[in-house]
Amino acid sequence: MKKNKGYIQNQRGAGLTSVGDILKTFDTQEDKYISREFQKYGIDLAEELGDIKHKALYIKLAKEAPRGLLNSARNYVKDAYDVKSRGKLFMWRLQQLRKETGNKK
Repeated sequence: MKKNKGYIQNQRGAGLTSVGDILKTFDTQEDKYISREFQKYGIDLAEELGDIKHKALYIKLAKEAPRGLLNSARNYVKDAYDVKSRGKLFMWRLQQLRKETGNKK
């Protein structure tokens, strides 16, 4: 029940994407083990941050954290200049956003 509840919370906070749009970007060879939208989002986030080693962490965040916070932290890292570790900066910014909003998860 928790899994389903977390998935619904993510979808509620984000704009819904149509199934057709998801299927257009779905690569059957590369994404054959991905069955949920949050898994794809987490892997894309890990690749964008250059931290594929911790992709399970980003998948978990995509499942449990509000999508608005993740997108805000993602945009912050995109705008940053001369960053040594994009993953660390992302996690720091996400922590700051959680403190500002009072969101624990």
